[in-house]
Amino acid sequence: MARFESLQRTIQVPDGVTVEVDAKTVKVKGPRGTLQEDLSHLPVTITQSGREVQVSVSWPRKREIGMLGTAAAHIRNMIRGVTKGYRYNLRTVYAHFPVTVKVDEKALKVENFTGEKTPRSAQILDGVKVAVKGDDITVEGIDIKAVSQTAANIQNSTKIKKKDLRVFLDGIYIDTKTSLETPVGPGKVK
Repeated sequence: MARFESLQRTIQVPDGVTVEVDAKTVKVKGPRGTLQEDLSHLPVTITQSGREVQVSVSWPRKREIGMLGTAAAHIRNMIRGVTKGYRYNLRTVYAHFPVTVKVDEKALKVENFTGEKTPRSAQILDGVKVAVKGDDITVEGIDIKAVSQTAANIQNSTKIKKKDLRVFLDGIYIDTKTSLETPVGPGKVK
């Protein structure tokens, strides 16, 4: 395989968004808030010129080429988060025992799951808003890592163990992933 002297990815910064690069720390400010991420663990060089952010790597091998794309994707996700935001819609599914879902300060409580006496709980990360309306749960925020991890925590809290998963389909499952600009409500997959 031929080696390149350097590879570069360019990310365009939209109007209304400011990006500050300090060594390998990227700070993005937009209409929905501010996000900051330290990318010092990646072997890339991050520079800014005007309305563009360049991520480059010198004499890359296969691993460094992958990390170049990863760093560019992190910056793109931060820009999308401060402009559009992220929303995950989850759906509660149950057959026999009606499940009750309640939101506390930093945790979501699932009560009466498959008739269990003790409630199950899922951690809600900082900067994430969780709303429950009937059988639908909405997870919103500007940081994709926090929003997706909170949704995963909720889904994993209702994991069924020691039973046949083909029969016991009860749980809370991720339904749709959208931005905060789309109308609220359960999405229909066609």
